[in-house]
Parts: sequence; C-alpha cells; structure tokens
Amino acid sequence: MPANAFCQLPEVGADRSQSRASALLQVRMNACENPMPQPRPYKVALNGYGRIGRCVLRALCERGAKAGFDVVAINDLADMASLEYLTRFDSTHGRFPGEVRVEGDFLHINDHVIKVFRSATPEGIDWGALDVDLVLECSGVYNTRADGERFLSARAPRVLFSQPMSSEADVDATIVYGINQETLTGDERLVSAASCTTNCSVPLLDLLNRELGLEYVTITTIHSAMNDQPVIDAYHHEDLRRTRSAFQSIIPVSTGLARGIERLLPELAGRIQAKAVRVPTVNVSCLDITLQVARDTDAVEVNRILREAATRGPLKGLLAYTELPHASCDFNHDPHSAIIDASQTRVSGPRLVNILAWFDNEWGFANRMLDVADHYLHTIHKQ
Repeated sequence: MPANAFCQLPEVGADRSQSRASALLQVRMNACENPMPQPRPYKVALNGYGRIGRCVLRALCERGAKAGFDVVAINDLADMASLEYLTRFDSTHGRFPGEVRVEGDFLHINDHVIKVFRSATPEGIDWGALDVDLVLECSGVYNTRADGERFLSARAPRVLFSQPMSSEADVDATIVYGINQETLTGDERLVSAASCTTNCSVPLLDLLNRELGLEYVTITTIHSAMNDQPVIDAYHHEDLRRTRSAFQSIIPVSTGLARGIERLLPELAGRIQAKAVRVPTVNVSCLDITLQVARDTDAVEVNRILREAATRGPLKGLLAYTELPHASCDFNHDPHSAIIDASQTRVSGPRLVNILAWFDNEWGFANRMLDVADHYLHTIHKQ
C-alpha cells in the first residue's frame, strides 16, 4: 500500500447521512491549521471492537489518506460474521462508507486487510510480532496500571486507553486534546484519552476560568443510554438503578466526572460537583453546567467568549457554537468535543452562569482519541 493509504474510500454516490458526515469531517479538517507531517502510516491495533472501536475504525476511513494510520489488527471475542455485519451496518452512524468483507480471520476494508484475534487476555497476543506503534485499548475493561502492564509484558510498545484510569497513578498521562497534549514527551507508555464528558467539559472550564474566574462548578451530564443498561428490567452486578429498562425511564447513575476534571485542572480541586442521568436516546449527550464566576458578567459576554473560542485559537475545530433551535439528534456523527447551544445560556444575578454543551459521546470521543494518538506518535517520532 502507498503511504497514508489506509482505507481510502471508493468514489461512490453517498446518501444524505454520508454527505452530512463528510461535511462535518471537512469542518474538522479545515480547522487543522498546522497539520503534523506524517513520515509513514503509524501501525496501530484495536483491542476491543465495540462502540468506540468501530467508531475509531470508521473515523480513520472517513479521514482517508490524511489519517496517517494503518490498522493491522483487531482483538475482539465476537465471531467474524458479527464483526463484519456490525462494521457494515450501524444503527446510529449508518452504513459503512466503503466495502467490508471477511476471509478467514481477516477483515477486509476496501483493499486493506486487518488480522482479527480472539484473545480474552492481553497476554494472548504477541503485540510485538505485529510491529505496532500503538495499541488502542477500546474495550473499556482495563483501568489500572497493572492492567496496562499486561499489554506491555506482551510486547505492546505503548497503550492508549479509551477510558479514564482508576487513579492518576495508574497511567503515565491523561490527555484531553486541545488542553494538554503538548505535555507528552514521548517517553510515556500508558496514556489515557480521558472520557467523552471530560473532553467536553475541560476545554470549556479551562476557557471560562481564564476569562471569568471560576469559584464553584456543578455539572449534570444528560447522557444517552449505554450498553451497561438492559432493554427491559434485568439484574445488574452493582447498581440497582441500572437494573431498570434503559428505554422506559430517566435514570440517575454514578459519575467520576468531577474527579476526572480535577486531574486535568487541579486549580479547581474541591470546587466541582457532578451528577449524571441516562435518558432513553441511543446517542448524543449534553452537559448542563452551572458556574459561580469571580466577576460580574452577562449572557452576551459569556456567548461572545464561547463564540470567539470556537472560531479561532486552540479550540477551533474542537469547540463549535450555535444559536439555532436544535434537538440532540442534530449532533449525531458530529466530531467536535463540545457544541455550545448559545440559546440556552443563562446568567442569574451578575455571577451565576449556566451553559449547555452538546456532544456525540461516541463519534466526538473517537475522533479525539485519534487526535491524541496522532500527537503522541508524532512526539515519539521526533525524538
């Protein structure tokens, strides 16, 4: 294959959903004012091929030749027929924009061939023999340093996790793209890309803390249903609320968002509270953020700060801004970390601010994970 040629899409007619995806993708690409040169496609493997793993592969394909990655292996316990089917057809993101087929233990994406493993443990694969630069851990199962060491002991050179780790000490770095990717030195072997909610909230809180000063923060995550909830009432191993049908109720759930934010923005430690509810939708979530700020302001100024950040500076392409009367489904397959709904900005008195930020909890995060991977590997290459 020629350099950077992973999953180049055939020139075929696109339906409306594909056209929308392409338009959203172009917005993200146009925002990359200083794209990093790629000396060669980086070789990566996906461990876990569920919602995030499949979105990562699809995002690479939609980025095309500019992606700079070569997926050489997937590890998942699913049978090949299911792997092929769920790659081709996605109830949330539509049909796969390219050819998908299987031959034996290989998944073919257009002219690209990916080896499929079915190991229940990281040690069951010799990652070194695959000559990968990075393992993208997308199963969500592993969240301690001991877990990460299992990959390294099986000769994975480094691992990027799609979830926050149990503690700050369990990972060499937690990165929210647009905030602290420049802190990567290339010496890290275990890195976390945080979470979809952290990627949505941290850039906003960092911005507003610099502009207005934040004294206290309360965040409510209004999150679409997830696969740890049953369709109808069923037993759950630890959370009684999650025994209830995902599509019959709004369900409060636990969240570690406040702790995750404090890892990235330690100056706000002890001043953040968070809670979360799951709602009966399949994708797209939002954060309802209430802020007590350090100086007087109004909704006009708050929206101006957010609008300007979305159109220039380091958050351009990561943060979007709208004043239109949207519903959540309008942001399905949107690659931004956060989309400010300016129509919902409120200021009570001079210093109590409330904002609403939408995010595609699958697609936005998958794209940020790729951004972190790109920067991480480019940093290593420069050494």
